[in-house]
Amino acid sequence: MQRAELVTYLDQYLRIGEIKDYGPQGLQIEGRDEVRSIVATVDAQMPCVEAALSRNADLLLVHHGIFWGPPQRIAGSFGALVRAYVSADLNLYAAHLALDAHPEVGNNVELARRLGLTVDGMFAPVNGTPIGVLASAPHGMKFDYLVDRYQQNVGTTRLVQAQGPRISHKIGIISGAGAREIPLAAALGCDTFLTGETSHAEYYAAQNAGINVIYGGHYDTETVGVQALGAHLRDRFGVEFEFVNLPTGL
Repeated sequence: MQRAELVTYLDQYLRIGEIKDYGPQGLQIEGRDEVRSIVATVDAQMPCVEAALSRNADLLLVHHGIFWGPPQRIAGSFGALVRAYVSADLNLYAAHLALDAHPEVGNNVELARRLGLTVDGMFAPVNGTPIGVLASAPHGMKFDYLVDRYQQNVGTTRLVQAQGPRISHKIGIISGAGAREIPLAAALGCDTFLTGETSHAEYYAAQNAGINVIYGGHYDTETVGVQALGAHLRDRFGVEFEFVNLPTGL
């Protein structure tokens, strides 16, 4: 299919123009006109480019693009990265907060689905857009079993704080760096919280709130959205799609 058609669809489906982010999202680097094969990775750095090129991809679909904050000079290691895309004529499409927040293929709704939970609503706005999911286990779910489901269906947990009830009923989910919202999740009645990473201070915030917390790793919690989005594009448009796992261990 033509790149222009695919980008128009993605921009509308993900509401790229409506969601304020930390840098320009959507098509970040324009490559060849025709897209037959898509590779997805969480990030857009050199190993990800190499993975896409080794699989003859026309477009790299990522969660973390290459533009953040103020403009950067196309020099040094950043310049080498940009030149790698341009010389390969490889398209780069990034969806950050738009993918966190998406109600069908977003990181957080997809985490809830993989854990067998029911999505009840959204919370925790970032730049005006709620990105977190409030989910429930209608008949309750043992917290230990919830941890097991994460490890079976997503990735390896980095830290588990089992300091809430043994049976989880209401679960807050924010992929990546969402631990700062633990107090909000507790205030909304969550007995359990799932996110990617934490800090020393947030460890005690969770303890003080008396809430169960699963830290699943920043990287692992953000693998699920690009996989779901890529599968959606494959099924809708018939393009080839592959997710390449390049874990950072974080």
